[in-house]
Amino acid sequence: MAKTRSQHVTYVDGEKVIRGSGNIYADLGLPNAGDLLARAQLLDAIQSVIVERRLTQTKVALLSGVKQPKLSVLLTGNTHGFTAERLMRILNALGQDVEIRIGPAQTDDAGHTWVHTSG
Repeated sequence: MAKTRSQHVTYVDGEKVIRGSGNIYADLGLPNAGDLLARAQLLDAIQSVIVERRLTQTKVALLSGVKQPKLSVLLTGNTHGFTAERLMRILNALGQDVEIRIGPAQTDDAGHTWVHTSG
């Protein structure tokens, strides 16, 4: 893993420890890291609503219009085939508001994509 400006190196018991950037996908050097993180965070929000409301996959499928087998795969953590927009629509179908906020980057680097949940 290459060191980036956002990583800090420290030593614990003589072992080198590198604090990550907050985006595991970026730390691993994966392309589209911001999108991957956003989709993972949106999925986490979906799963939280499902648990909180004690919904079955069948009920979520009915509410969201996503076929239950695809929903089952999604809920295992596989967001392949699901855009961030589609995941936001699922949240809307589950009675959740989704707000997109745009502002200047906090550093001189390119901007980042983050998902923040309330609650």
